Amino acid sequence: MKTPDDPLYPDDPVATPQQRGRGALSNDSSRFDRERRLRTDDGWGAAAPLDADDELPPLRTTLTRDATRTIIARNSSPDIGFDRSINPYRGCEHGCIYCFARPTHAYLGLSPGLDFETRLLYKPEAAALLARELAAPKYRCDVIALGTNTDPYQPVERELKVTRQILRTLESFNHPLGIVTKNHMVTRDIDILAPMAKRNLAEVMISITTLDRALARDMEPRASAPHRRLDAIKQLADAGIPVGVLTSPMIPGLNDHEMEAILDAAAAAGATRASYIVLRLPLEIKELFEEWLRAHRPDRAERVLGLVREMRGGALYQAEFGRRMKGEGAYAELLRQRFAAAARRLDLNRARYRLDTTQFRVPDEARVDRRADPRQARLL
Repeated sequence: MKTPDDPLYPDDPVATPQQRGRGALSNDSSRFDRERRLRTDDGWGAAAPLDADDELPPLRTTLTRDATRTIIARNSSPDIGFDRSINPYRGCEHGCIYCFARPTHAYLGLSPGLDFETRLLYKPEAAALLARELAAPKYRCDVIALGTNTDPYQPVERELKVTRQILRTLESFNHPLGIVTKNHMVTRDIDILAPMAKRNLAEVMISITTLDRALARDMEPRASAPHRRLDAIKQLADAGIPVGVLTSPMIPGLNDHEMEAILDAAAAAGATRASYIVLRLPLEIKELFEEWLRAHRPDRAERVLGLVREMRGGALYQAEFGRRMKGEGAYAELLRQRFAAAARRLDLNRARYRLDTTQFRVPDEARVDRRADPRQARLL
């Protein structure tokens, strides 16, 4: 019989041991699940804390084919500068603890925690689906963004090459694209991006959150190290590809003091544009981030969370357009002024331009057979 004096109730939750090379510390149920998964001790010590010398076996990444029938996602958000995007993957092996895409894994019946970074879906038919959508008679060209939800150059792309196939398709249509990534692997595709950039059809933004390698390793465990991202900026710029830096997210009390240093380093590497957003913690990310923060930076946890609330009207997140990206209040205004002053000093964002949509054309090999049933339209 259980009593309050028992050292451990069988139903009491036990902390999940940390997986090396992963960002999230837990794999809790999503907001759509009726039940909640808890790790407990069964009385045989299976959930006992690991000794200092023990190490969990690696948590492997699993891949599942995504059976999607469309590839271009649309949005009408007023604070986003594009209305269409492509995400070759669902989930992201980079494991960034702050990633605002984590809650999307709940739609798949998976956890936004460890599932998001270990159970990935990939879209092997992405290039063929894209060619079909671009060749449709009603399609109207505008810039397509890659990497706005999950990174198109996460580690599995090295073998799968889904993103590279998408780039080839966009190149054949003379279709403008913008890429956001935090992986040096983008330099692999300079052979495609450089010729497109010469025709004003391609640009890249590299996300650099910190120059502190230890913080990056904890916060973004499988993304390229900061110095590798700076090298990617240099290689892209040297190849004539317009490249900028995203100092995002800025986390008050954790990495925001690095904003100017990141901008300085990126400009020196060849970046000509820059932007930033403040930390966003929608839905399940609030708990995941706080859990990570208290485990990895316990001395800063209360200050960081307090400053986040100060920028979010007393809460950990604001979902309203116009506020969700930049926050509000004195601290948010200070960040805005600091960014503006640094960008002005470094001559960033001086030139404003837009990628060219007038060159778009449907190549002969991608003409849609209009005689076929539109639901069964095939490419000639």
